[in-house]
Amino acid sequence: MKCLRIYATPDGESHFDEIELPTTKLSVHPDATPFEVTASYPASRVRITRIPAGMREVAWHKVPEPNLTVRLDGAVDYETSDGEVRHVPAGSFVLVADTHGKGHLSRHSPEAQTVIWISLPNGLDLPPA
Repeated sequence: MKCLRIYATPDGESHFDEIELPTTKLSVHPDATPFEVTASYPASRVRITRIPAGMREVAWHKVPEPNLTVRLDGAVDYETSDGEVRHVPAGSFVLVADTHGKGHLSRHSPEAQTVIWISLPNGLDLPPA
């Protein structure tokens, strides 16, 4: 499973990449069709945010710890310090992990939006087996 990631290099510049999350097939009960599931990742907190209608741009900022954001509605365009822009529609998730450096810029769609923020102290690194 692919996950868009925003990260910072040691020189403080932010960039995008896609990381592959390993999955396994899982059935929730004996008669269910198996589906793809990732490993479990330690999370320190979950927040549900409501971004008000009309909040268009959030200035350059970074995150205090890696956050997996799950966009339930609306959309955002993220811009990294290298000038690349990515459009993230509703139903998408992004690992925002630029915890140092210049950060990123967020441009929100005009309607109100609901976003789930899952704080992942270790990012999406797999826990030791």
